[in-house]
Amino acid sequence: MLKKILLSSLLIPMLALAGPDENLQVLRKINAKDYPSDKVVVAYDSTRVFVDPSGLSKVHIHQLFKVLTAKGALEKRVITFGYDPLSAYVEIQSAAIYRKNGDVIPVDVSKVNDYPAPARAIYWGAREKMVEIGRLEPGDAVEVQIFRKGFTYALLQQSTDDDERYIPPMRGQFYDIVPFWSSDPMLEKVYSVNVPNDKPIQYEVYNGQLRSAVAFKGSRVLYSFASSNIRPLKTEPGMVAWSDVAPKLLLSTSPDWKAKSLWFYGVNEDFGSFACTPEIQQKTNSILKEARNEEDSIALLTHWVADEIRYSGISMGKGEGYTLHTGAMNFADRCGVCKDKAGMLITMLRAAGFKAYAAMTMAGERIDYIPADQFNHSVTVVKQRNGSYKILDPTWVPFNRELWSSLEQQQGYLMGVPEGADLMETPISQPENHLFKMIGKSRLLPNGTLEGEFTVTGEGQSEAAVRGIFSGAWRSEWEKNLEKELLRMAPQAIILEKSYTNPDEYLKQPILIKVKYRIPAYALVGKKDILFKPLLVSGLFRRAQPQLSFNTSTDERKYAFRDRCSRLVDISETIELPEGFTYVEKDLPLNLMGDAASIATQLKQNGTQLLITQKASYSKRVYEATEWANFKGVVQAQTKLLDEPLVLVKK
Repeated sequence: MLKKILLSSLLIPMLALAGPDENLQVLRKINAKDYPSDKVVVAYDSTRVFVDPSGLSKVHIHQLFKVLTAKGALEKRVITFGYDPLSAYVEIQSAAIYRKNGDVIPVDVSKVNDYPAPARAIYWGAREKMVEIGRLEPGDAVEVQIFRKGFTYALLQQSTDDDERYIPPMRGQFYDIVPFWSSDPMLEKVYSVNVPNDKPIQYEVYNGQLRSAVAFKGSRVLYSFASSNIRPLKTEPGMVAWSDVAPKLLLSTSPDWKAKSLWFYGVNEDFGSFACTPEIQQKTNSILKEARNEEDSIALLTHWVADEIRYSGISMGKGEGYTLHTGAMNFADRCGVCKDKAGMLITMLRAAGFKAYAAMTMAGERIDYIPADQFNHSVTVVKQRNGSYKILDPTWVPFNRELWSSLEQQQGYLMGVPEGADLMETPISQPENHLFKMIGKSRLLPNGTLEGEFTVTGEGQSEAAVRGIFSGAWRSEWEKNLEKELLRMAPQAIILEKSYTNPDEYLKQPILIKVKYRIPAYALVGKKDILFKPLLVSGLFRRAQPQLSFNTSTDERKYAFRDRCSRLVDISETIELPEGFTYVEKDLPLNLMGDAASIATQLKQNGTQLLITQKASYSKRVYEATEWANFKGVVQAQTKLLDEPLVLVKK
């Protein structure tokens, strides 16, 4: 019955989906025994969109939930809907409680609360509307109907027309990204969009299948999509974003990505986002005094913006969306979000004579090819003298020797350039660009004391991770943080000497840390044997080796997974053993080669010296599920020495 109502309603926009009698029939068929591990079941979730010629979208959302457990009752006692009042209007039109005994109790929606949304780092005036449903019991249900108009980001222009602010930035165009997955079981999800027939929609379903239909209604076209019996997907540790692997629908009236690129370029040029001021010109000239060439100039300006413009998005009035704030505003405030840092860099690069533009990307998720606006991050591109574009990210590289963060490799982006551009993907950064290197010499005394010294250095993201013990802390904590790295391995450790290059001068050289130490009672000493773990391959400076934290107990994966970055680990340690003791060789996977990852480990005794070397290479940031066996094998080989002590026996 419900499915028939839902599907037929797709052809009639603004028609209510189901009344109380139909709802009760559906709810009676939902048996908690069929959902033993779930708190709530969604009986249906319907979204109906009506698009005006201007691109203004009016959305009706109709949902019905059945509570199965006490936790579910607590979860649904309040219904909350977030929005940005600069670009969207939200109204909770009605709500009702369906008691398990069949009573239907309307909720007074005149008492809806409207309050500032919780915020951190970005304070753009986002708000939430909340209606209190009240006490619920397992078996009860909640129905809610919500009306929304507008879009996600605020517009630049202001108008006396009340609806003008809700028209999307790319006027006359419509797009949507519709997830067809759910954290709760869902019996039926329906989405329909009604558009003028001169705005045909291109759409694609990713990672699954949907029922779909197209109906022509005079001067309009109705597109409708539905899916039944949606079950929560099982999470895998370290997996890619759900939007990369779960069923979703992308729709757009935009012809292609080039059209979006040209629009994005034009809207910022028309606004004058990158106009220079005498103060900005003077600062740019001052920064470039030390520049020797084109590469130096780009690097110096990128790092000045990265380090000197604080990440903090305050409410700056109009223009919080795709239009970047002016360089003058950013230079005066010395703070902003990603688009402000990108805009500040563009302004300074232009002041230095470069051709620079804004670009959009999606940090942490894939961008699919239907030109719906799958963006959450803004960066900079600069045209080099050889004609090629170089991508820069002042948001992600504070106190980092990179100009474009390799934490963003294998990531889609769109440049807003005068000639227009297609969707592109950032390249893989080779492991050697992110070297983590430790070299150590130590001596194991007969009483179990280990004493020695080691150096730590690196490049790229590995170097930034090591540097993080300084750059991510107050100066007063630098010494303590360095000590903690060793004390984490052995709480009884004593640091005899320590030194490190100036963390603030990161552009001049990579960080280099030197430590001399003594660790009493480090090894377990018996009458004729000694057990101990070599210090350097036991997870020292683990912050630079996030792969060691991967859960490798799973044999197979269904979904792709991600590390923080590609990297090369290079560790060597020479240990002077007590006279007369010999290393008992272990059954170690010394060499494991693969396209995704590889490792070579060597343990070799020469006289009283034990030489340990380990080189592990991890090739990229995002891996396919089929590469898990290779990646897992290398991690397990690397952690073999971390988990299992070495055995020395007396001859």
